Amino acid sequence: MTARSIRRTTAARTRLAAVGSLAVAGALLLTACGDQTDSGSGSSTSESTDKASTAPLFSKLPKEIQDKGVIQVGTNAEYAPMEYVEGGKIVGVDPDIAAALGKQLGVEFKFTSGAFDGLITAVNTGRYDIAMSSITDNKQRQEGLDESGKKLGEGVDFVDYFTAGTAVYVKKGNPKGVKSIEDLCGQTAAVQRGTTYEQALKDQSKKCTDGGKKAIKIESFENDTEAQTRVKSGGAVAGVNDYPVAVDMARKADGGNAFEVIGEQYDAGPFGIVVDKQNTQLRDALKEAVDAIIKDGSYQKVLEKWGAQSGAIQAAAINSGK
Repeated sequence: MTARSIRRTTAARTRLAAVGSLAVAGALLLTACGDQTDSGSGSSTSESTDKASTAPLFSKLPKEIQDKGVIQVGTNAEYAPMEYVEGGKIVGVDPDIAAALGKQLGVEFKFTSGAFDGLITAVNTGRYDIAMSSITDNKQRQEGLDESGKKLGEGVDFVDYFTAGTAVYVKKGNPKGVKSIEDLCGQTAAVQRGTTYEQALKDQSKKCTDGGKKAIKIESFENDTEAQTRVKSGGAVAGVNDYPVAVDMARKADGGNAFEVIGEQYDAGPFGIVVDKQNTQLRDALKEAVDAIIKDGSYQKVLEKWGAQSGAIQAAAINSGK
């Protein structure tokens, strides 16, 4: 979800785009971040109290979350294996990591899926307590800046829990002989709108024209499924995505016969849990919880379950993205 690479360059499912797009498009699409799909119902106060008796970090949470027993999570569930819908439920790496965090914190993490480029705005407005959707931690998002450095929004804090880079994928058999992102000059490439890997394509396109070559024709779609379909049909020579998402897609789509990933990941960077800058207590509690699940081994078990070990980190960090 270098994400959603949800790094949703940040360059690069990164489910992991520039903050300007998030701030502007997020404001327009906030209503699109509605309750399309969720991962379960909220816990009652009594259930939360029971959990608290065995949860070592429950007391670290803000009082309002202790009382609710729930952390509301915004996501864009279209980035297998990071987060996607299966059997009407949101599953994947991020929901499983969240479940492990919930055991440490004594609360339920309730995921709701909506538009990716509205997630940060939705956290800032209080619609969600956090966003967890293969979102790349970078300075633009931290500071609420657009591509030119202009201040557009408040910005957010990140609790970094995973690392991933950008990947280029092509139709199986690589009919155009693409070897790297540099080969996309003058070609058509598909990508999800509002992601860091969309920005990666824009950056590469500028390098193309600066070097006397033709720009990349970038086709941006609201969701990643549309971008994949464009590549599969041959309408786009390649797509760009988070590395773990692209690898999983190449392995599973049409039994492994639809796509292939070109080369290794590049521009690796951290995925972070998005928290409003004013909510430092929740941010710090989440960091402690990430460190706790790394220490007790449950974090590694989640990554092994989903084949995402390449993204493992040794310790949580706050705003480590560049």
